[in-house]
Amino acid sequence: MSFPDNLRYTKEHEWVKQEKGNVFLVGITEYAQRELGDIVYVEVETIGKSMEAGEVFGTVEAVKTVSDLFLPVSGTITELNPELANSPDLVNSDPYGKGWMIKLTVNDPAQVTKLLDAAAYESLVG
Repeated sequence: MSFPDNLRYTKEHEWVKQEKGNVFLVGITEYAQRELGDIVYVEVETIGKSMEAGEVFGTVEAVKTVSDLFLPVSGTITELNPELANSPDLVNSDPYGKGWMIKLTVNDPAQVTKLLDAAAYESLVG
């Protein structure tokens, strides 16, 4: 499994990547998508909402289970990846690229630096 060095990670298996300024992409890790299996649907009904770190911002549905998605840092969700509507399997095939889930405008970008780096996340999942 890969854990890119340019991302930050949570213990709940989400990743965060700075896009521009205080706008970040959020998705689930390769580890998480492997544990879930084939992703069939991503639901996010919190677009436009300001939320706190740790709150559930959506769900990801796999063939055998549904799992909550937890916001890694506080901010406002501005966009759901439009490609996931027709191709939720992008989360499986490209979890760190085309399989991103949301764009998030972060209240305090310093919160991101407090998340796990790649080495810490890799040691967490073994």
